[in-house]
Amino acid sequence: MDQPVADSPVAASPVSERGRSEAPIRARILQAIFERRLHPGEKLTEERVAELFGVSRTVVRQALARLAQDGIVEHQPNRGAFVAAPSRADARHVLDARAVVEPEIAASAACSCSASAVGRLRRHVAMENEARAAGERATLVRLTGEFHIALAAAAGNPVFVRLLTELQALSSLAILLYARGEHAACPPHEHGDILAAIEAGDSELAARLMRAHIAHVADEMDLSEPPERRLGLAEALGLEPGGLPGRTGKPAGRSRRVPAPGTGG
Repeated sequence: MDQPVADSPVAASPVSERGRSEAPIRARILQAIFERRLHPGEKLTEERVAELFGVSRTVVRQALARLAQDGIVEHQPNRGAFVAAPSRADARHVLDARAVVEPEIAASAACSCSASAVGRLRRHVAMENEARAAGERATLVRLTGEFHIALAAAAGNPVFVRLLTELQALSSLAILLYARGEHAACPPHEHGDILAAIEAGDSELAARLMRAHIAHVADEMDLSEPPERRLGLAEALGLEPGGLPGRTGKPAGRSRRVPAPGTGG
């Protein structure tokens, strides 16, 4: 499987690299989220993570705390740490933020991106195309997410890189929860089109293409809120309150026959 680009914030160190740093743990968790192998709500047990990385639970706690600051991990009292499960409102906020920030990143890259940075982006898009052709879904999903982070790096703003790392992780979790059907990755060709505009130095076109690209990603998710009114159990099951469909709701039992006038009881 292709590895993340060398300067990517999610480039992971091998598990065999033992040390005291929490950075490899964060990187591995982010990579697993980008590849959608870690799902929303999945528990991250400190003892097990510490065992896998050969570090103390203190180091694991530091990694999880950093991820919690970015909203990627949630701490639940007396239960532990879990991969975040963004609500529909959370997902809309993430996409709104991306729609504001990423067109500006694309425009900035078109104005200032160096030839070497363009070359790295070209190689990245080539890896996306190879993964798509080979049917390597997990690799493709990760690479298409990392493209946005690599583009922020090419624009030369480390603040954008950190922001996009968080937004992409949350986008991946939202896609797992709210995708319409099988949502594999970013739509084909769009990254190449954005990169062509950047390479041509056309900042306006790069921004417009990125804005449309984010809109396409949003269109692939069902972010409409479900009805607020909760159904009762009988209504949810399609039954009358008293039992089977068509019943009036009166208690079951033998009916009492009313005697005709002039007759005995």
